[in-house]
Amino acid sequence: MKVRSLESFCTQFIGFLRVTDEAGNQGWGQFSTYNSDITAAVFHRQVAPYVLGRDTDDLEDLIATIPEREHKFPGSYLKRALGGLDTAVWDLRGKVAGLPVATLLGGAPGRVRAYASSMRRDITPEEEGARFARLRDDFGFDAFKFRVAKECGRDTDVYPGRSEAMAPAIRRVLGDDAALLADGNSGLSPTRAIELGKVLQDNGVQHFEEPCPYWELDQTWQVTEALDLDVTGGEQDCEFLVWKEIVGRGTVDVAQPDILYLGGMCRTLEVCRMAAAADMPVTPHAANLGLVTLFTMHLLRAIPNAGKYLEFSIEGPDFYPWQYGVLRNDPYRIVDGHAEVTDAPGWGVEVEPEWLARSAYQISELPK
Repeated sequence: MKVRSLESFCTQFIGFLRVTDEAGNQGWGQFSTYNSDITAAVFHRQVAPYVLGRDTDDLEDLIATIPEREHKFPGSYLKRALGGLDTAVWDLRGKVAGLPVATLLGGAPGRVRAYASSMRRDITPEEEGARFARLRDDFGFDAFKFRVAKECGRDTDVYPGRSEAMAPAIRRVLGDDAALLADGNSGLSPTRAIELGKVLQDNGVQHFEEPCPYWELDQTWQVTEALDLDVTGGEQDCEFLVWKEIVGRGTVDVAQPDILYLGGMCRTLEVCRMAAAADMPVTPHAANLGLVTLFTMHLLRAIPNAGKYLEFSIEGPDFYPWQYGVLRNDPYRIVDGHAEVTDAPGWGVEVEPEWLARSAYQISELPK
C-alpha cells in the first residue's frame, strides 16, 4: 500500500512519527531523542517528499536511496529522521501481518536478559553499589553498568580516584556472580584508558565501553589490543564507511550501534551483518526508555550474533522526566532480570493521546 501521510509529534527531547497508508493502516516510529523537533523539520523537508506515494514494501530501497538523493547532507540529523520512518513502517508491517517485528526480522518473541544501566556520575561508588543491590533484589538483575571518567573529559575524573574505586566497591556489594560493565563515554586517552582498564579487568569487569574519543578509532583500537576484557563501542557512528573500518579492523570487541542514531532497523541490520561476518557480537546502545529500548529488544530476538544482554536504563523521572507519560502501555517490565518481547503485532505499543495533544505537530501528505 502507498504511503498517504506522515505525521510527526515532537518535543525538544523526544519525537514520534505516524505513517498511514492508503488503506488506513498505521504504524508508530520514533525519531532519535534530543533535538527531536529539529529532526522533525529535517524529516518533513528532506525525507517525506521521497516517501509519499511510495509503497511500504519499498522501505529498504527508500532507506538506501534517500541518503544518495540528499548526498549534500550526510550525518546525524538525516539518519535520525530516517530512523523515524523506518521504525514506523516496521510497526505498520507488523500490524498488517498480525506479527511482532521480531518475527518479521526472522526471530521470535521471548525474553531478553537485561543489564541495569546507570547514567549517573554524581554518585559515589558505595551509593552505586547499594542502588545496584536493590535492583538485584527487586527485579533480578544480574548485570550492571556504571560510569567512569568524565564524558569527553580528556582524562579528568568527577573527583580524583573515583573511577578506580567504582569496580572494587561495587564488586564488594554484589559479589563474584554479578556481571559488571563500565562506560567511559569518550573520556580517556589510550594510556589512561589502558591503566584504568587493567583495574577494571582485575575486578572482573567484562565490558569497557567507549573508553576513548569515539571519533579517534585508532585510540580505541590501541585499548582493545592492550586489554583482555571486551572493549566496546559504536553508539555514535551513523555512517557505513566508519562501521566498515570498526568491524574490518577489529577496533572493538563488541559492536554497539544505536538503532535510532544509525537510521533505523534496516541500516542496523546491515551493521549486524557486517559484525556477524567478523564473528563480532552486537550489544546495541539503548540508553533511555523511549522506544529505542523496545526496538533493541526485537532486534536481539532476531539476529544470530546478539550480545549477552540488553541495555536497560535505571534512571527515573528526576533524570529523564521527558520519558514518562509518553506510552499508553508499558513494554518495560523486568522479571528475573529479563525484559520480554510479546507476541503483540508490530512494536506492541501506542503513544499516549494526552502526550500527543501537547506536542508540536506537523504533517506531510498526498494531495486530496
